[in-house]
Amino acid sequence: MPTKNKSIDHHLRATWQAVAKMYNEEAATYGSTMATGFLLLNIDFEKGTPSTALGPKMGMEPTSLSRLIKKMEEKGLIYREKNPDDGRGVLIKLTDFGIEKRETSKQSVLQFNDMVKDNVSDTKLQHFFEVTETIQELVSKKLIFNTKQ
Repeated sequence: MPTKNKSIDHHLRATWQAVAKMYNEEAATYGSTMATGFLLLNIDFEKGTPSTALGPKMGMEPTSLSRLIKKMEEKGLIYREKNPDDGRGVLIKLTDFGIEKRETSKQSVLQFNDMVKDNVSDTKLQHFFEVTETIQELVSKKLIFNTKQ
């Protein structure tokens, strides 16, 4: 059995927790959260994004997403508009303030990416992407715990 320091899931979890903490600390300096910044980045700032498309994009449960959307609406970052292509649906759109905060979030992500790229070779980064894509594929195809072979 692998030790926690050598376990793949431990490294994934510990790294993501460190990154999330870093983003939340940075977002807090702007009176925001990582989730808010992430949602701003996932909304098409020209056309808006159907509310039903945001959950899968963000990996959030509908209840949590609804709560986040409500808070962001109250802060004046977003607004809802009827979807012209689907009368039952709603588009989430950015306000001017939301576009401004989206740019702040984008700059934070770019700064993170630049720092990693400055400290990790292109080859190692390519291998990292290949490994994470393989893990995602194994999980999405339910190949890890599938006992029916």
